[in-house]
Amino acid sequence: MNREQHAKPLYQIILESVLEKIESGELKPDDRLPSESELCEIYSVGRNTVRRALSELNNDGFLRTVPGLGTFVEDSRLTKTAEYLFGFTQEMRKHQKEITSQVVEAKLISADPYLTRRLQVQLGAEVVFLYRVRKMDGESVAIERSYLPHALCPGILEYDFSKRSLYEILSTVYKMRPHHAEQEIEASLATTEVARLLNLTPPVVVLVFHRETHLFTGEVIEYVDSELRADCFRFYTNLRLQSKPEESTFRRLPIHSANAT
Repeated sequence: MNREQHAKPLYQIILESVLEKIESGELKPDDRLPSESELCEIYSVGRNTVRRALSELNNDGFLRTVPGLGTFVEDSRLTKTAEYLFGFTQEMRKHQKEITSQVVEAKLISADPYLTRRLQVQLGAEVVFLYRVRKMDGESVAIERSYLPHALCPGILEYDFSKRSLYEILSTVYKMRPHHAEQEIEASLATTEVARLLNLTPPVVVLVFHRETHLFTGEVIEYVDSELRADCFRFYTNLRLQSKPEESTFRRLPIHSANAT
């Protein structure tokens, strides 16, 4: 140990050593740590010192201990729902994260054939284009390119979307609360531009979203293309079997006897 390490409590040295291995990728999510006795040998400390270091890492969400199995590296990715329609700001606030945005571009454009179909507007109609990098606790984690029919939200670009939530403005100012959405999710290699904006080193995989958001009336209020960092998010959904049991692919088929006529 160097002089600086000698000045620190022993449990703090172990704690920082484990954290460094997690941050460097030497220890990956769900990796099992050495046992308490093995850690005592590795760091030449007593069991109480090891337990205090592990306890603090557990409390801070970096590790999880499973009785009878050991201590594992916790998955640091945030769980994002794929079931409910939340704005990014609203959902991340539930995780007590501070969300800010960098507005890359905000302007009116004319609907091309693709946007005409997606937004259900006439060819050449005015469309709001809002291109943002979403930041969580100051770190760039997502990109959103939103398209909205300007006729449904005239003058919306007057608002500062580096600080304001798009869904909040739609709901409170324009009384147009998003009601439901159709969404596709896929994994893809980040383009050079996306990698640069998200501070990633290519080649790297991102999660890609394509979503049409509808009002209660069925009108499309927004179409958005998004890229999210795959190392920051994982997705949860609750699945139910909709068909009747006898319609399930797991039904038992009738057995025909070899002697049947």
